[in-house]
Amino acid sequence: MNMQQIMKQAQKMQKELQKTQTELENTRYEGISSLVSVVLDGNKNVVSVKITNDGDFDKDDLSMLEDMVLLAFKDAAKKVDLDKEKKLGKYGAGFAGLM
Repeated sequence: MNMQQIMKQAQKMQKELQKTQTELENTRYEGISSLVSVVLDGNKNVVSVKITNDGDFDKDDLSMLEDMVLLAFKDAAKKVDLDKEKKLGKYGAGFAGLM
């Protein structure tokens, strides 16, 4: 492969990488834990938090609710990481092949 072909391939991969990163940033990831749902964007910014009150909810359960919010957030953040790894991992392998 000559240098010009390598540069064209690298530029093409860079454009695909940028497109994929933009797509990931605009994707919404929902984490769910019992009574709580948290939605993050691809940068792990919280878009929304929803709490479902199925019946009576008293103040003594606040600590449990906070734990559920934390678990839902971690679940959504994990989904962001997994999707990024899946979609962006191929670019790392492609660049390694150019070296």
